[in-house]
Amino acid sequence: MKVGAVIITMGNRPGELRALLDSVAKQDGDPVEVVVVGNGSPVPEVPEGVRTVEVPENLGIPGGRNVGIEAFGPSGRDVDILLFLDDDGLLARHDTAELCREAFAADPELGIISFRIADPDTGETQRRHVPRLRASDPMRSSRVTTFLGGANAVRTRVFAEVGVLPDEFFYAHEETDLAWRALDAGWMIDYRSDMVLYHPTTAPSRHAVYHRMVARNRVWLARRNLPAPLVPVYLGVWLLLTLARRPSRPALKAWFGGFREGWSTPCGPRRPMRWRTVWRLTRLGRPPVI
Repeated sequence: MKVGAVIITMGNRPGELRALLDSVAKQDGDPVEVVVVGNGSPVPEVPEGVRTVEVPENLGIPGGRNVGIEAFGPSGRDVDILLFLDDDGLLARHDTAELCREAFAADPELGIISFRIADPDTGETQRRHVPRLRASDPMRSSRVTTFLGGANAVRTRVFAEVGVLPDEFFYAHEETDLAWRALDAGWMIDYRSDMVLYHPTTAPSRHAVYHRMVARNRVWLARRNLPAPLVPVYLGVWLLLTLARRPSRPALKAWFGGFREGWSTPCGPRRPMRWRTVWRLTRLGRPPVI
């Protein structure tokens, strides 16, 4: 199976980007074809053979990754598998691409693989980087209902069948939107603890737009994908969880601003998942109300 990789960059981490590209070049098996997308900025110097695409403005995370997908042909059809890797990450092992090939070849229903993210110094995997509710054991691989945006592999047939990432999200929850559409189409998602991306431990709130985008996109996610009776349940649960975490006053103000924006602005096409998909998500341990 042919493997490609999409990396988006703001051009501000040239050293980390070069280290990541070196780790991709060292993968066992056939070479991984790489496209680096300069998301509103020039691409730093890259090794020979790495393709680059520069877009004049920052399209956000999903928009930038979609540019990378299309660099491999419509819906990425020139390759069978696409890796999506954060530009300050590093593949920990030389066999990750081969493990992806083996996993997708062995399971025709498998559409997406979520890698384990570990801190390069401590080896620790943050709970938020384990895409399931029972996240206490990051070394346990399992079927899951979503995936990590900066450390994953997608069978390109998924994009051809259900579409690419939602550009309008810009940042936050775009992976879950794609995951729900893929699951509704019959694809499965695996979390694999043996496929590791080293990445420094960070807090998502480091992004200035975090609280607004998380709230706005949560509403959009529900409006786009959930059966109508589940929309208020899902959003009500997340409202209570947000209040229980006792965010600061400015953070809460930004969150409620985003929540209102999610209701008052277009969310894109609405394609509610089937009730059998709701049951599938429930059996996988995460019903789409939390």
